[in-house]
Amino acid sequence: MTKAPNIILVGPMGAGKTTIGRLISQSMSKEFYDLDKVIEDNAGADIPWIFEKEGEDGFRKRETQALTSIVQSDTSDSVVATGGGIVMREENRNILRDDALVVYLYASVAQQLYRTSKSTHRPLLQTGDPRATLRKLFEVRDPLYREVATLVVETDSRHPKSVANKVLDAIKRHLDMETSVS
Repeated sequence: MTKAPNIILVGPMGAGKTTIGRLISQSMSKEFYDLDKVIEDNAGADIPWIFEKEGEDGFRKRETQALTSIVQSDTSDSVVATGGGIVMREENRNILRDDALVVYLYASVAQQLYRTSKSTHRPLLQTGDPRATLRKLFEVRDPLYREVATLVVETDSRHPKSVANKVLDAIKRHLDMETSVS
């Protein structure tokens, strides 16, 4: 297989970006970064605290800085799991389109609700109606995920290892096609 560039996973909360990202990084012997964890480590605070003190805009600025530092590092040998809102800033979409192989892990709203129902670590879901929130986020973000995606892989009702294998196969096919075209 041709050497893969940075692989960045995008998609809604609950799509499995962190879990799948870890599995892919192990299979490809690449460094793994969970962008939310990088942001928390850099800030010395958790994401709910950042949202509370700096608002979503402050968090998004930190997110752009963390994404930029990873994609501009010399390695270009990493797998990055992003937060669900990474595509909300045009600057981030440009970085994603230009500097990586982007995999959109698609998950239906019902699947997202099921997977996030017990989480207290998701500031945007601390509302009275998480389903309505997820639906609104999906309507806005799905076209943006598709805009930056090199590949789209559905995750609904699939075991993480199965999804990871599907992603690895899609990456291999994509890189093999690129090699045969160039």
